[in-house]
Amino acid sequence: MSRWLVYLLQIVCLAELFSHYASCQQLSPAARISLITYGPGDDDISSCFGHTEIRLVDPLLGIDRNYSYGGFNHRSSWFIPKFLSGTLPYYVEVHPLGEVAYYYQQTNRSIREQLLNLSATQRQQLIAALDVNNLPQNRYYSYQFYYDNCATRPRDMIASACGDSLMIPSRQRMTGKSYRDWMNTYLTKQPWYQLGMNLALGKASDQQTDGWRAMYLPDQLADQLRQATIRQPNGQLEPLIEGEQTLFAAPQIVTQPTFFVKTPNGVFALLCLLVTGLTLWRYVNDEKVDRWLDRLLFGISGFLGWFLLLLWIIRDDGVTAWNPTLLYLMPLHLPLAFWATRPKTTLRLRGLYFGITALLILLGMALSHIPGWFDIVCPLTLLVRCMINCQPVLAPS
Repeated sequence: MSRWLVYLLQIVCLAELFSHYASCQQLSPAARISLITYGPGDDDISSCFGHTEIRLVDPLLGIDRNYSYGGFNHRSSWFIPKFLSGTLPYYVEVHPLGEVAYYYQQTNRSIREQLLNLSATQRQQLIAALDVNNLPQNRYYSYQFYYDNCATRPRDMIASACGDSLMIPSRQRMTGKSYRDWMNTYLTKQPWYQLGMNLALGKASDQQTDGWRAMYLPDQLADQLRQATIRQPNGQLEPLIEGEQTLFAAPQIVTQPTFFVKTPNGVFALLCLLVTGLTLWRYVNDEKVDRWLDRLLFGISGFLGWFLLLLWIIRDDGVTAWNPTLLYLMPLHLPLAFWATRPKTTLRLRGLYFGITALLILLGMALSHIPGWFDIVCPLTLLVRCMINCQPVLAPS
């Protein structure tokens, strides 16, 4: 029964598409479709990777509009929970290029236009499909960072309109980079954003990408379509991109390097040195182990672990699943760290807890792929506390 329902829904969707295609305004022979690529920005996390839009210009019909995927409502109720869980509705919107160009210029983001060498039939099919997507009942969708975003949607729409006539040489060619690697190339100037996103992402982000998967990034989409070819109705093979221009070239701005102690590397390296120094000094000079410090460090680690585990559970796109960071930011540290550091806990049970924790930390360090020093110095800080808690002490505190 469920299979027949799926077939019925597909038939209804196809009927809707053909009905709209038949009734939509026919483009003139002068119509042109292009790909607009906006460069990365640094005004917020959503701008770090750039943006893609499809532009339609038909001078005979007086049409000039952009189809843009990835819009969302900042004022939506329960915005943060919906955003974190991946349930925040995203939508396609249509606007003139001039309506948004000023914003991109003010935020120093380049604007490139690539004219697509499409036949009249392909242009009509593409615009008809975009208009169907923009209908009120269709315009909202579930955003997925790697798989369904502002670049993959235009990629899929163009590929669908062109069919087998479109050939992208790099489509199945391995890039030598994972999803995470590509992401991090855009976050080098935003180290705290980079750390936060890498902490949240699981093993799916370490999947190696071919050219098709790498086009989840707007720049990659533009670069690979530049190498693509398309077979014309007369059988002739021609470049997909028949013209390219820079509408706005963002001037290069030299930024001052961030002071080291303000970066994640500096903060966590300093924390590791302070904790290690205090731990050794207290143990050697006073023969004490400060249990309050264990409760603080492992309590915070457990809290972060529960948050990462929650992201794993509530998201359905799989990008936060099987996160190796949870091996050292283990959720059960909260409350087990408080149990293990009680005065009544025996040395054997305390040693068992911190011994197992030490092994998990070492495993997490081996499997984690967070750039920078975090997945070295942070677990190393916890490892120092594990080792000292496995030692005999005369005056625990």
